[in-house]
Amino acid sequence: MESYLNENFEVKPKNSSEEVLQRWRNLCGVVKNPKRRFRFTANLSKRYEAAAMRRTNQEKLRVAVLVSKAAFQFIQGVAPSDYTVPKEVQAAGFQLCGDELGSIVEGHDLKKLKFHGGVSGIVDKLATSTTNGIPTDEAALKCREEIYGINKFTESVARSFWVFVWEALQDMTLMILGVCAFVSLIVGVATEGWPKGAHDGLGIVASILLVVFVTATSDYRQSLQFRDLDKEKKKISIQVTRNGYRQKMSIYDLLPGDIVHLAIGDQVPADGLFLSGFSVLIDESSLTGESEPVIVSAENPFLLSGTKVQDGSCKMLITTVGMRTQWGKLMATLSEGGDDETPLQVKLNGVATIIGKIGLFFAVVTFAVLVQKMFGRKLHHGTHWSWCGDDALEILEYFAVAVTIVVVAVPEGLPLAVTLSLAFAMKKMMNDKALVRHLAACETMGSATTICSDKTGTLTTNHMTVVKSCICMNVKEVSKSADGSSLSSEIPASVVKLLLQSIFNNTGGEVVVSKRGKREILGTPTETAILEFGLSLGGDFQAERQASKLVRVEPFNSTKKRMGVVLELPEGGLRAHCKGASEIILAACDKVINSDGEVVPLDEGSTNHLKATIDQFASEALRTLCLAYMELENGFSAADDIPLSGYTCIGIVGIKDPVRPGVKESVALCRSAGVTVRMVTGDNINTAKAIARECGILTDDGIAIEGPVFREKSQEELLELIPKIQVMARSSPLDKHTLVKHLRTTFNEVVAVTGDGTNDAPALHEADIGLAMGIAGTEVAKESADVIILDDNFSTIVTVAKWGRSVYINIQKFVQFQLTVNVVALIVNFSSACLTGSAPLTAVQLLWVNMIMDTLGALALATEPPNDELMKRPPVGRTGNFITNVMWRNILGQSLYQFLLIWFLQAFGKIIFFIRGPDADLVLNTFIFNTFVFCQLFNEVNSREMEKIDVLEGILDNQVFVTVLSATVLFQIIIIEYLGTFANTTPLSVVQWFFSILFGFLGMPIAAYLKQIPV
Repeated sequence: MESYLNENFEVKPKNSSEEVLQRWRNLCGVVKNPKRRFRFTANLSKRYEAAAMRRTNQEKLRVAVLVSKAAFQFIQGVAPSDYTVPKEVQAAGFQLCGDELGSIVEGHDLKKLKFHGGVSGIVDKLATSTTNGIPTDEAALKCREEIYGINKFTESVARSFWVFVWEALQDMTLMILGVCAFVSLIVGVATEGWPKGAHDGLGIVASILLVVFVTATSDYRQSLQFRDLDKEKKKISIQVTRNGYRQKMSIYDLLPGDIVHLAIGDQVPADGLFLSGFSVLIDESSLTGESEPVIVSAENPFLLSGTKVQDGSCKMLITTVGMRTQWGKLMATLSEGGDDETPLQVKLNGVATIIGKIGLFFAVVTFAVLVQKMFGRKLHHGTHWSWCGDDALEILEYFAVAVTIVVVAVPEGLPLAVTLSLAFAMKKMMNDKALVRHLAACETMGSATTICSDKTGTLTTNHMTVVKSCICMNVKEVSKSADGSSLSSEIPASVVKLLLQSIFNNTGGEVVVSKRGKREILGTPTETAILEFGLSLGGDFQAERQASKLVRVEPFNSTKKRMGVVLELPEGGLRAHCKGASEIILAACDKVINSDGEVVPLDEGSTNHLKATIDQFASEALRTLCLAYMELENGFSAADDIPLSGYTCIGIVGIKDPVRPGVKESVALCRSAGVTVRMVTGDNINTAKAIARECGILTDDGIAIEGPVFREKSQEELLELIPKIQVMARSSPLDKHTLVKHLRTTFNEVVAVTGDGTNDAPALHEADIGLAMGIAGTEVAKESADVIILDDNFSTIVTVAKWGRSVYINIQKFVQFQLTVNVVALIVNFSSACLTGSAPLTAVQLLWVNMIMDTLGALALATEPPNDELMKRPPVGRTGNFITNVMWRNILGQSLYQFLLIWFLQAFGKIIFFIRGPDADLVLNTFIFNTFVFCQLFNEVNSREMEKIDVLEGILDNQVFVTVLSATVLFQIIIIEYLGTFANTTPLSVVQWFFSILFGFLGMPIAAYLKQIPV
């Protein structure tokens, strides 16, 4: 079975091709209810629609760009187009309607833009300000929203409970049983009268309704859980200036006229126009499929919603929002496309298909045997030419039994149990600060054998402060309690001025005043630490920024490991400032400022002193940054790249970022679970080694390597080296990608990777599980990730792994339980039909058994919470079989016991339990049915552990399990004692109840014995 499943029902955890997804759908036969079975699979037709829309967008944009370029040539001589402002827009105080704004940006229409007075004209017509943004008066915002709409795309309407009831009724076998019930009702009432003749038909109807409502309730609750998670996934915040204050806002609250601040890695939240910024490169592939990035500037100011900032930073004006944008229309279509199905869902669809075909064969044979026996009996009595209503009812009962065998035999609940378990796990993981973006990540994380983790913010707290500095060749402690002025008094005034100019201009952060009048520092933790250091030296951020003019900005990225700016000084002349990885910036310097504040050549002694300082800081687990500057010739233009060498070193700072509490324990837990943790960081190798030792990642037999050394290695060297690598420092995104690819393909590892930057996207995409940071992560990283770690904490990653293992094992438990019921129900009814000419379990009884094993069984077993034992066993890895030998041993052992027990009761039950009288057959069949149900209940308890003998440990902690078990027992008592006329049962004596429960309980010691048989 496993090889057939691997061949035909194998999909990747992510990025499976459309052909593969279509293939397994085509192979799915014997599907009772396609609407329910395939509810949580991708809607491929909607995906094709979205792909077609992308192609159309690409063509539209290409044409728009060509037309706008052509129009630009003739723009001076063109007469202005006719545009009349709609009255309601004018009455609201605006001079442009939403459609006109949409046509300008989406159509890249420079002619219209020019006609409306360029970007500044649009700003005025939208009644906003480039410095203060839109006013936050409630009435004004409401008015703006009414005119231009909201920044949300149309989503499919939430389905009501009755829709799920209707879908549950679409089950083909239930429909056939419904028809049987109707015919049974008509024939029964015609032959036996009302109400006696209606009991069988009404019994089946009541069972069908019970199954439908329990199924619909379970599915409806699941859909609510997914809806809540979808809302969480879509929470994206962005920096906005409103009413003169910079603030973080949800992108869904944006309105035309808002001033938005974009940085590298951000998603453009709505259509708009570029106001100011540097080196802005936009990746439009998500909208158009075009991989080549677009340069956005004052000449090409159009920014489209849904595109990503690949490089640079800028301020933009929002012009068009929501469904007026192409992104809004695309997202509305994509949201209907759904998530890819998970590997386990597909595999269990395969299992359901195989068993369904076997069940269908047995059902047909059972019906044929029962009819043949009946015909033989009539032939024997010579009544084969005379047929009455009772005969018709008997054939109908046989047909109902055959159909019900299909109901029980097709384990429709298997793929749905995966979804139930994943929905439960995702909801719980959300409480544990992990947001799952793709369903498959839940189950794949349980198989992870390697975690490649970032250092900053994941293993460390990301609360950074400058604690040491080496300025003018002098190393000083920077104490938080001491006043920074004491340090600035020891440094020559000219150097302090230069240092503050470097800190406040060469930064991606900002110092702003909040609504409460408090000073607030915005930016990454590293930028915040440096700006705080500058403020402690007595610097004034705004005064420093206004004193010089920024000519060029090259933002930091993890490939260059540096950032730089060029300033036009107030006294004239140009100066470049750069900062970044200490050894890289120091290598670009040929001069240094000495203790007297003079610029002197960087000789060997000074270089060695600075390198020793960097090593000293790093060995104390400090992040080191070097700041440098150079005077530029007047021939430099804004289009030129900032020089890479010839700098003067101002100084080095050491930034402390403490290790997070609990990380060391989490790393030890991973090691005991057979999961290797590797640190991949852009930091200095000595800093990385110090932190890795503190966390317990770097051991005596492990290797720490630098990215540049790693990428020079040959293929043969890498094969030997990679298994030993525990720390990779000064790594580029490409190094990370290479390491992940080798681990996955060459070493067949299941790899989880953490990332927060834009450049981490390829590695997150390549990994089996991409984990993005919720606080420090960029939108691009989050978009490429499968799970978002909301608190950026390594311990949360370990929790995700624990939940992943729990999901995998819970589904295995449920499969083991369900396949046992399938096998026994099939064999019992088939063999009984062949041997005795009647089936001991009626249609109503089989429907009840089906509900115990399908919906209720899934609820009980698939929602078992994780325990610490899970992290003491090795991971499944990439090659493990889903239905293991241990499971087959338990399934076949239990099935054999249950089959022999029911066969024994059928053959000798009347004699042993003194069952006599006219109702002897009914009493015996009720006793067999009751025993069969209790066998399943105790087997459900057995299935809580596949290898451990103690199956009761922690049972009371799982309230769902206890509730389902109690409800099943209660309902079984009601069925036997009070619903006999409908369910073909009769009340049992205390002794018979005792033996029913005892025979069920005997399955537990048998299961304990089976678990001792090695496989």
